[in-house]
Amino acid sequence: MSNGGRPKALLILGDDERLKLETWASRPKRTQRLAQRARMILACSEGLENKAVAARLRVNPVTVGKRRRRFLEDRLEGLVDEPRPGAPRTITDAKVEEIVTKTLEEKPNAATHWSSRSMAEAVGLSRSAVVWIWQAFGLKPHLRPFFSSP
Repeated sequence: MSNGGRPKALLILGDDERLKLETWASRPKRTQRLAQRARMILACSEGLENKAVAARLRVNPVTVGKRRRRFLEDRLEGLVDEPRPGAPRTITDAKVEEIVTKTLEEKPNAATHWSSRSMAEAVGLSRSAVVWIWQAFGLKPHLRPFFSSP
């Protein structure tokens, strides 16, 4: 089955691995990256060369080689996304939720709306962090109408 190039390491799947890969391969749209990787490994386990797998799945053969290598080295864990470079997040989802909820449901004392400075002071974050969260969620507290005080 080889048509030149470097010989590929034999890729043999255990029953549990095959079941997990088949589950991943049938995932819905939002997790298509992992589904595509699973399909690559399943095709490789049929004994296909990287070029044949790439042609079948319409991806680059280099991508197939990379995924095959990672699977052989780390098995299923090698297919999952690796952490992104850079500093880890310092603002938790709970803190983001707190800011969004406060912005939408509360009014600051002696003001008609939250400013980035007043919100930052209220939640203990920087002003720029508050602005970033508001932008991410499309919040514009200065445009929200408040007809009466709570």
